[in-house]
Amino acid sequence: MGGAYNRGMQFLSLSRRRTDVYPPEAFMGEPAARETQRVKELYAAGVLRQIWKRGDLPGAAIVWEAASEAEARAALESLPFQQAGMLEILAFVPLEPYPGFGPGK
Repeated sequence: MGGAYNRGMQFLSLSRRRTDVYPPEAFMGEPAARETQRVKELYAAGVLRQIWKRGDLPGAAIVWEAASEAEARAALESLPFQQAGMLEILAFVPLEPYPGFGPGK
């Protein structure tokens, strides 16, 4: 699980649930089950590498790994909550390796 191969580039997304527009029950039951299933599929495919529930507000922080930004964004767009307009993407950031761990450092 989790894709044992490197697909190239990594990205960080920060999202928030649009609780100002959708009631709490919209994020429960069957919608939540569909979201969880899609997250598991993306994790098994190695595109979604890590995911955290945000501690400051309802939403998630996700590390994506893909061959391109377009591929990573397409994976994000495939999440059912995103497709339903229930998420606001606050940041989508390309990540680069930290140079302090390179050769001779």
